Amino acid sequence: MTILVIAEHDNASLKGATLNTVSAAAKLGGDIAILVAGSGAAAVAAAAAKVAGVAKVLVVDAAAFADQSAENLAAQVVAVVKAAGGAISHVLAPATTAGKNVLPRVAALLDVAQISEIVAIESADTFVRPIYAGNALATVKSADAVKVITVRTTAFEAAAAEGGAAAVEQVAEAGDQGLSKLVGRELTKSARPELGAAKIIVSGGRGMGSSENYHNVLEPLADKLGAALGASRAAVDAGYVPNDYQVGQTGKIVAPQLYLAVGISGAIQHLAGMKDSKVIVAINKDPEAPIFQVADYGLVADLFEAVPQLTAAV
Repeated sequence: MTILVIAEHDNASLKGATLNTVSAAAKLGGDIAILVAGSGAAAVAAAAAKVAGVAKVLVVDAAAFADQSAENLAAQVVAVVKAAGGAISHVLAPATTAGKNVLPRVAALLDVAQISEIVAIESADTFVRPIYAGNALATVKSADAVKVITVRTTAFEAAAAEGGAAAVEQVAEAGDQGLSKLVGRELTKSARPELGAAKIIVSGGRGMGSSENYHNVLEPLADKLGAALGASRAAVDAGYVPNDYQVGQTGKIVAPQLYLAVGISGAIQHLAGMKDSKVIVAINKDPEAPIFQVADYGLVADLFEAVPQLTAAV
């Protein structure tokens, strides 16, 4: 059997989430093929071919994939699956914003059920996924001919980016579906690490009080630690920071080596997004805050006094 992994990229580089997805695919025991659909994405295809454990890279390079629209990409995935004549048993993508946008369309077009955000693989047809905001794990078995799966990347180690020598094969273009058009893109540029891949994350919550406090108090600490900045949904909803800072069930799922939660009470939705972090440090003036139940180290203190002291000591 062949496991098809959908590469996540920006037409210039292969995203790290793809490497975690390849590790998940390796546990299924079949040949791994990576689909790179893009425009001017030769560098991405070359990087995919070097990933350890990958047997083949399928490439479609066309203008229809310049913007990575979910409609065009889903149609291409389905075309590849059907052209394989039953050889492809699984389709995997990272459970990122992009993966969550594309794979439900793929599942619908193939008339199969999607299995979302798996965290473990028991066999080729049996998977473990979190439910109830991560408070319970469900073991699900699929009888579908093609299993369409999103992978929670924090649950799998990244495959080695070097060491592979996969064959590169061009595939027929499914074409532009004409269902959507990119009008514009607003990007947040930062010299800090990407939130989903950062080893250290400093997050602020409603307790920060304002956008000015968030940036003035947390940014110096993040700069000293070389950390990414995150936030709870409450802080995002209050307008302290943009949406792409949000950590939680409806934001980014992260599992850094160190997670500092500052002024975050610990709502269940936020905990679902960061409780797999290796070390959790919480600073909150409320000793009853739920965040302390998952924290490895907790400090009951006024964050406006404690964080500057911590920054000065680093």
